[in-house]
Amino acid sequence: MSDDFLNQLREIGALKSGHFLLASGRHSDQYVEKFDLLRHPQATEMACRQLIRQLPDTDVDLVVGPTTGGILLAFEIGRQLGLPAAYAERARDGASERAFKRGTVIAPGTRVLLVDDILTTGGSIRETLAALEAVNADVRAIAVLVDRSGGTVSFGPPLMALASLSIETWTAEDCPQCQAGVPLVKPGSTTSQPVS
Repeated sequence: MSDDFLNQLREIGALKSGHFLLASGRHSDQYVEKFDLLRHPQATEMACRQLIRQLPDTDVDLVVGPTTGGILLAFEIGRQLGLPAAYAERARDGASERAFKRGTVIAPGTRVLLVDDILTTGGSIRETLAALEAVNADVRAIAVLVDRSGGTVSFGPPLMALASLSIETWTAEDCPQCQAGVPLVKPGSTTSQPVS
């Protein structure tokens, strides 16, 4: 499954090679642009179907995802499973805490499947787990499209990924791409731009 999904990401241009400035400030020669996948509804539907097939026999009541990519995945997986979806948003601008807003009420004991797009450090998943813990939800499993941590991050509930990558990163001082003079690009939520 991992190789097939990684090939699919390459084909649609979501798995990129180059010289990238990551949100952490570190540099990498590979980058997964989730929105290159998520902007294709049929490819997203297929990826969610593949992820569902990997789930253990976990009985859940609700699919939850953090903003932003997790919203699309929670909706689609919920649709395929015939379940409602909920979204963990930033509690307020600039906050690292997440909350369930817009009238979303999660009853104590609700059995949850938590989904997200790309796992790197696990920050958004941990924030969502904290929001679910605050309402006494029962997280049965966590599913991601790509585990970029190479399997080094764990949360307690079982974790599944369609693909696992161990992408090496460097400080600017140790970056071989910098040393070779390869232009640095900052990918992300806005247009990828060269960094000077």
